[in-house]
Amino acid sequence: MASASLLVFLLILACPVFTLQKKHLTDEAYKIIPDYGTTKVTNQIDSCWRSDSRWASNRQALADCTIGFGEAAIGGKFGKIYVVKDPSDDPINPKPGTLRYGAIQTEPLWIIFDNDMVITPKRELMVNSFKTIDGRGAKVEIANGACITIQDVSHVIIHGISVHDCKPGQAGLVRSTETHVGHRLVSDGDGISIFASSNIWVDHCYLARCTDGLLDITHASTAITVSNNYFTEHDKVMLLGHNDQFTADKVMKVTVVFNYFGPGLVQRMPRVRFGYAHVANNRYDEWEMYAIGGSAYPTILSEGNYFVAPDNPDVKEVTKREANGGWKNWKWRSSKDVFENGAYFVQSGWGTCAPQYKSSQFFSVADGSAVPSLTSDAGPLTCAVGRPC
Repeated sequence: MASASLLVFLLILACPVFTLQKKHLTDEAYKIIPDYGTTKVTNQIDSCWRSDSRWASNRQALADCTIGFGEAAIGGKFGKIYVVKDPSDDPINPKPGTLRYGAIQTEPLWIIFDNDMVITPKRELMVNSFKTIDGRGAKVEIANGACITIQDVSHVIIHGISVHDCKPGQAGLVRSTETHVGHRLVSDGDGISIFASSNIWVDHCYLARCTDGLLDITHASTAITVSNNYFTEHDKVMLLGHNDQFTADKVMKVTVVFNYFGPGLVQRMPRVRFGYAHVANNRYDEWEMYAIGGSAYPTILSEGNYFVAPDNPDVKEVTKREANGGWKNWKWRSSKDVFENGAYFVQSGWGTCAPQYKSSQFFSVADGSAVPSLTSDAGPLTCAVGRPC
């Protein structure tokens, strides 16, 4: 009996669990996230920081928790804490205390929020290099206007905010740094646009109902991780690659991991051109057209995902290739995926398509059966000072 008790104790130590916390999402998002019970095994990113009750006094430690191709993204890790106190927005001469003022500074900054707020940018919110936008401890929404643009910069972390109902920004002057104001054309209405940028990490965000894409990665952007996000109620979810003629996107490497692709999504989870996408341990709750697609000879490894097909018998296939022949040479592989309700993945190509991560980027991918647990905390979290998130 004593040896049996010891065995149980050792098993508990080997399999850490924590109590689920309710998420700080917009009200409509909270209603549609299912409840998976009171305990779960955490994913590798969350296990790095969520159990620390001192997270509020050690916020920059989050930057050490990235995995995949965006692992080197440090954001504002070595900068000062900048506190957003004012939700107003002036695209040309932003006031100190506003989000835009902090986002355009040249120095590294870790940007936090002193209370709940809804920010409606009048034109694109430009984010400069070495910035972290950290919504932990507040309910932060970027909504109902132009949203976030990450262009020609590096080392940006976006964590724990809701981005929804984004609309095309007006053409006009926009300040992108302390010293530069330039004329911007009408924006597309993306939730988060990553353009010609590198070392980017988007984690634990909620994205829904934007005019164009929820999260687009284009124009030779690379070294990016998209993780623990909750996507819902949208058509064109995530685009990787500008167009079929923009061959510079061959350098693109993106890790899409631990995300929850929820109800009301149509396509592009993601859609890839030219580059490489490691799509791992994500949950897909139906789709109206397809889940993973692409054109222009991309390479895609779908590993350990959980696909639940819609009831429509005509859209059971996970994949969609937009090509006039020749796609059978594209490397699209499925490994350890789980397929429910008739879902299926059409594989192609030959030879290895492993991500070839550096040792610091590597993470262990679980079997798809573990995904409902691994993704059950996708989206912004409720984080109270002095308590684990």
